[in-house]
Amino acid sequence: MSNNLNPEHIRPSWDEYFIKLADTVSERATCDRGRSGCVIVKDRQILVTGYVGSPRGLAHCDDVGHLFKKVIHEVGNVTQHCVRTVHAEQNAITQAARRGIALDGGTLYCRMTPCRTCAMLIINCGIERVVCERKYHSAQESEDMFKEVGIELKYVNNEVQQYDGQKIDNEDIIKERD
Repeated sequence: MSNNLNPEHIRPSWDEYFIKLADTVSERATCDRGRSGCVIVKDRQILVTGYVGSPRGLAHCDDVGHLFKKVIHEVGNVTQHCVRTVHAEQNAITQAARRGIALDGGTLYCRMTPCRTCAMLIINCGIERVVCERKYHSAQESEDMFKEVGIELKYVNNEVQQYDGQKIDNEDIIKERD
């Protein structure tokens, strides 16, 4: 028998709760291409948060525009990335380092599968579990690394996160070469 006086209220699971908090943290992000937030917790307590933004003292995308780099992947597809900012996961991990907070045994919540660089940082700081709202379009390498080292990876939605200007047609590259 439930003692809940409001049967219409559905209490979120811990994963749903922390994913919602990561979404709230993302509202501080300063790059509109993937406004991401990250929350790292241990024993259901928040240790640290981070969001996409430029390094301290440097201009933000929202103020001066993006700094794009094109990446040609092994399979031939081309994507473009804004490299002006630090990823939400990286910012959360560096905030923990600045404050002397150990992340060993923690769970990281974020918008999409961490990139390769973020995955390596997550592995090295001892995080044991990663919960993502969606998949990153280049998730396979990170997924493989997490599996190899035994980090649990969970997706709330099994869809790929989409954002403007994510993919470039090969025709665009040919036009630029001409």
